[in-house]
Amino acid sequence: MAADDPPLTLGELAEIPVQRLRGVGEKKSKALAAQEIFSVLDLLQHYPRRYLDRTRQARIEELDPGSEATVLGEVRSISTRRTRNGRTLTTVEFGDGTGRLSLTFFNQPWRERQLSEGTEAIVYGKVDLYRGQRQMTNPVVDLVGDRTGRIISVYPQSEKAGLHTWDLAAFVTEALARCQPRGITDPVPSSVLDRFDFIDREAAFRGIHHPESMTEKAEARRRLVFDELLRVQLELVRRKRRIERDTAGLAHQVDGELVSAFHARLPFGLTGAQQRTIEEINTDLVEARPMHRLLQGDVGSGKTIVAVSALLVAVQGGMQGALMAPTEVLAEQHFLGVSRLLEGMNVEDPSTLMGDRPLAVELLVNRIGAAERRRVLADLATGKVDIVIGTHALIQEKVEYRSLGVVVIDEQHRFGVEQRAALRDKGDATAAPDVLVMTATPIPRTAAMTVYGDLDVSVLDEMPPGRTPIATFWARTDLEEVGVWADVRDTVADGRQAYVVCPLIDESEALDVSSAEETYERLVNDELSGVRVGLLHGRVRPADKEATMESFRSGDIDVLVATTVIEVGVDVPNATVMVVLDAGRFGIAQLHQLRGRVGRGAHESRCYLVGDPVTSDGQARLEALVASTDGFHLAEVDLELRGEGTIMGERQKGRSDLKLASLRRDREWVESARQVAFEIIDSDPELDDHPSLRDEIDLLLADDEAEFLMKS
Repeated sequence: MAADDPPLTLGELAEIPVQRLRGVGEKKSKALAAQEIFSVLDLLQHYPRRYLDRTRQARIEELDPGSEATVLGEVRSISTRRTRNGRTLTTVEFGDGTGRLSLTFFNQPWRERQLSEGTEAIVYGKVDLYRGQRQMTNPVVDLVGDRTGRIISVYPQSEKAGLHTWDLAAFVTEALARCQPRGITDPVPSSVLDRFDFIDREAAFRGIHHPESMTEKAEARRRLVFDELLRVQLELVRRKRRIERDTAGLAHQVDGELVSAFHARLPFGLTGAQQRTIEEINTDLVEARPMHRLLQGDVGSGKTIVAVSALLVAVQGGMQGALMAPTEVLAEQHFLGVSRLLEGMNVEDPSTLMGDRPLAVELLVNRIGAAERRRVLADLATGKVDIVIGTHALIQEKVEYRSLGVVVIDEQHRFGVEQRAALRDKGDATAAPDVLVMTATPIPRTAAMTVYGDLDVSVLDEMPPGRTPIATFWARTDLEEVGVWADVRDTVADGRQAYVVCPLIDESEALDVSSAEETYERLVNDELSGVRVGLLHGRVRPADKEATMESFRSGDIDVLVATTVIEVGVDVPNATVMVVLDAGRFGIAQLHQLRGRVGRGAHESRCYLVGDPVTSDGQARLEALVASTDGFHLAEVDLELRGEGTIMGERQKGRSDLKLASLRRDREWVESARQVAFEIIDSDPELDDHPSLRDEIDLLLADDEAEFLMKS
């Protein structure tokens, strides 16, 4: 390649196979493929997972028990033996000239092959004292060979595939050297580079792989993190602006009498957060472009009131509203709640003698009878139905609306982008209805900006009056569990009700967890004998499910044993105790949702998390729930414990663009990248003036990946 050729683009680097590099023969090529490294670009984006700063590395004689440390040393001896319970125990004597460190590995006999005598390695782990000697149990091990330099980059490596960190370092060194004559293109506008004092991209690739100092590594990471986040945000903002530009919307009148009358009849005033979010939604509804807004609110923060206010804006303008829920249980729950809220309200109707008629709310789910279904469909088509509530039945072909104005979608993560589009298409042929998406799963702000990037976000961060705080307890032992069932019996004796939640429907030999059917039988015959107990799970027929829920709502069932079908939306104010069995099997968000099923009335409520998780993460989750009822705080804890996979979900499949950026550590860069993305797209909507940026988005964000981002 000639030095006067233009700089190499990422697209060109993606076209160069790694086999073009010296030392990459058939065996190494297969090993690289196992790490999903096929091209020079894949190699340059395979970043070190850790760095050993030889100017600051720990020496064994200085290691403090209880601390975590990275140590470079040499294997002095290694042996493996079987313990009495049949496990293998591999012991390594490790030294660095200042002292000795004992390494122990359970059930890893292959370490004998990896750590032969004389091998140089880096070990990372927690230091303990055992019989007066420093030791690490199951430390992370990286083989580094005889590499020199102040900073050693340690790559994710595959012992099984025969790929070592020094192999990767050598291939990267050669790739960067061969890029040097032409250089690597830098498509980010120079004004942006100046604003954030960024180094150029080629220097960033060099600095992340072979830094001269930890400061240089930090500067390189800053730059490459921004690049990743900017690509994601440019795609999201471009799609958002495209929808706003290409789709005509409805301009609603938001100051009508119907919404005011609804607010006036509420038993208590709106919270400040409800007023703020209603104003944000109204600002969208007034505009003649389709609203795409996410309403995020913790369990019990009053999302339904805000959603009904939006639906009534459509109704008072002579249009219809639709509320779509992911399950029939939740749709029916919404139907009962919304019908109660709007009971006795009238809407204008010039075709009647009095000039008005009762506001009509209808339910459309698969279980309703054929005759009732025909009536609801006919009334939807003629406009006699003002608000319809249902499941995906609302978007089936036969469903026609006279004039659909506002759509509310509850629990967005249960719906695909196709379903959202289908509901939008049910509107007027010339204008799309406004869409409000609700979720009771709080998401950290930066994650919401990335996952729900096409939506404007409103947050309900204040609880309405009348909600009683829920006390949460962790029952770890059998004795503590006995106390839980005693409290459930006392609760029932006081006229209240309780939920018992299990992870599985029936017994599974693979998992030692309480199943709903087995738990139901046990409770009926033992701990809760004489108490009226019901059973609800996904295999119960819809008609029986509704009958059971109705019995629980009306108080004919005292204790409801269920799987997570009750996770969202079930609202029984008289239920004051929630018992979650094998709680360590559930995620933080799910446990927080379940806990939110109680504390919905004026009575003191309790949630018991039963079981002793085997993992430290499981214990940390339960500790977090006992310590806090703030869903947004818990979402941050969840992100901390589970990493980005929690948020990015299916984006982990295929060529995820977030290889370096972390939504936890890089919050400020998510916000900065989003701001820059708006600036660029608002002046250049289809990136015609930024072709290199556009090419990189097309290369690194596959269509299905971008679609996934749009639907979350």
